[in-house]
Amino acid sequence: MKPGLIAALLAVVLLGLLGSVFVVREGQVALVLNLGRVSRTDIGPGLHFKVPLVESARIFDKRFSANAFSPERSLTSERKDVSVDFVAIGYIADVRAFYRATGGDEKVTTDRLEPIVKNSLRNEINALTLTQLVSGDRNAFIAKQLPAINKAAESLGIHIVDIRFKQIDLPTDSEVIGQVYNRMRAERQQVASRLRAEGEEQARTVRGNADRDKNVIDAEADRDAQKLRGEGDAEAARIFSEAANKDPAFFAFQRSLDAYRRSFADGNAVIVLDKNDPFLQYLRDDR
Repeated sequence: MKPGLIAALLAVVLLGLLGSVFVVREGQVALVLNLGRVSRTDIGPGLHFKVPLVESARIFDKRFSANAFSPERSLTSERKDVSVDFVAIGYIADVRAFYRATGGDEKVTTDRLEPIVKNSLRNEINALTLTQLVSGDRNAFIAKQLPAINKAAESLGIHIVDIRFKQIDLPTDSEVIGQVYNRMRAERQQVASRLRAEGEEQARTVRGNADRDKNVIDAEADRDAQKLRGEGDAEAARIFSEAANKDPAFFAFQRSLDAYRRSFADGNAVIVLDKNDPFLQYLRDDR
């Protein structure tokens, strides 16, 4: 046999062997198609054989995968519009059903799974308030919906183990944002009013204490001033009394001089008196 023919036969045999063998890795699952129809499924990891040219193998990842959906707009029980962004985490549970439903196309899988998940979540969101949706127990919320979701997803051969909320937003065209801002503004105004009221109350207290202290200080000052004036007047009276007792004539003369000084202080005073009036006794020459 010619060497060229032998090489050709070996090449055909090698291609046949390569076309009849396929490998399924850990975390994968495979099915075999016989002329386009599913003949064998749930083929696990390992080396497997198929009929060349007649059979073909399709291998799929059986590990957990995240299916991201477009944000879903829903109404809460208070009729508030919210936009919920989430992902569904699941795996292929029935490779035959998965292939028949989606043809193994990831986009088709997401498109067919999306309405199942969204319809279930929408019904639950409609029964919750915005506060419950944002700060409530989301694990309980999701666990309540998973049985119904998985029942509907059986036809896709997919099992959903969890749904994770990525973000909960208020749509920009929603009236809720304005309501939230108004509520926040009202709360801030309440806080500001309370602080102003507390400040005014403290100011009144401080002013009242200051006025009371001022009145006390003024009263004490008046009391001390009257006491000092009384003591001064008494001391002056004592001094004048002592001076009068020591020399009554000089004291009378001094008192007359003081009276003259006060009477003619401005230089324009005119006094009409009798020449013998006692007021003029110290101004006469006969003294």
